[in-house]
Amino acid sequence: MNVMVVGGGGREHAIAWKVARSEKVGRVFCAPGNGGTAVEDKCENIDIKPSEFSDLADFANKNNVELTIVGPEDPLVAGIVDYFENKGLKIFGPNKSAAKIEDSKAFAKDIMLKAGIPTAEYQRFTDYDEALGYVDKKGLPIVIKADGLAAGKGVTVAFDREEARTALNSILVDKIFGESGSSVVVEEYLEGEEASYLAFTDGKTVLPLQSSQDHKPVFDGDKGPNTGGMGAYSPAPVVTEDIMNYVTENVAYPLIKELKKRGIIYKGIIYAGLMITGNGVNVLEFNCRFGDPETQPILYRMESDITDVISKCIDEELNSVEIKWDEKPSVCVVVASGGYPKVYNKGCEITGIENAEEIKNVKVFHAGTANVNGRLVTSGGRVLGITAKGDKLQTAIDNAYKAVKKINFSNMHYRSDIGNKALRRMK
Repeated sequence: MNVMVVGGGGREHAIAWKVARSEKVGRVFCAPGNGGTAVEDKCENIDIKPSEFSDLADFANKNNVELTIVGPEDPLVAGIVDYFENKGLKIFGPNKSAAKIEDSKAFAKDIMLKAGIPTAEYQRFTDYDEALGYVDKKGLPIVIKADGLAAGKGVTVAFDREEARTALNSILVDKIFGESGSSVVVEEYLEGEEASYLAFTDGKTVLPLQSSQDHKPVFDGDKGPNTGGMGAYSPAPVVTEDIMNYVTENVAYPLIKELKKRGIIYKGIIYAGLMITGNGVNVLEFNCRFGDPETQPILYRMESDITDVISKCIDEELNSVEIKWDEKPSVCVVVASGGYPKVYNKGCEITGIENAEEIKNVKVFHAGTANVNGRLVTSGGRVLGITAKGDKLQTAIDNAYKAVKKINFSNMHYRSDIGNKALRRMK
């Protein structure tokens, strides 16, 4: 069958690569794809944006696309699944109503409250003075979030009043996130270790993927501003088997049941950002799609045919599926453009990827890359996700950084401590 993957980042390259490995798949169309999907086996980039639903649907009809997989949150939130289903096309992801769990943090918090899902205490505000007054009342540190989509950059953990004031002013007054910042969620600060929980669901059954841990801040030691993610590894030792089972039973199932009460059937990926503390597990946020960069190390370990799992999700037959995993841990180190997540240059030539992939158990997933006049150049903030496996986590880390050192482009930046949290926990 032919498959279309909507999106052009590292997550989408990983999905396309995994789909292309299926014996059942003929061609994989990537809309719009990137410099990596352009040369991936069975894959072909098509010049259609994720927001162009009509063009995507027309292409799917004309090219016998039997399955479309949506990577980014924006088209899901905008209703691409509803559009395709109305055209009789098979598509993977939650519909617009279900995708609201990521589109609105206030909506997600309300769901958690009603479903009894553990989460931090919070209030939602549209007024700057009221929000700042709440900060003064509750004390510091405190967490401030733009209510809508902000590409992973809408969260500030404020440790002093000036940080809180600046964040509230930027979101509510300066409108740096546009309509996504028309309101803010101000919530209790929780201290612990963050991890990511991802699971397939068909609206009835929940099938977890392997655990993972993302690294949001741009610099080593979790310093600096938040990014879309500077690296990840799987599995995450902080997520024990007991915690995994707890989240499935006390977070994922209550989520789909509460949505069903509201007339919403959730099909797709459940992503729960977790804070694991000495007192238990709390949910920081929900996302309505595969995480990025968590998808890269997770799918690199997945042995089962992903198209089988996705088809069962769509057909509401997920209870018949079991996923097989490679026991080897995997690590993804994101190589970014210097200056990211703020101002950075584009168009810098990238070299060394072939040399990196000559290392055993290494795969380089592209994120912000493009082919221009026969040259591979940078086109985004997060450029590459160098992903490696190893018999042990330390070996996977060593393989990843060995591969990173083979790659070069002007002003490249990466964290040198991806995986260190896991190593400390394993001692």
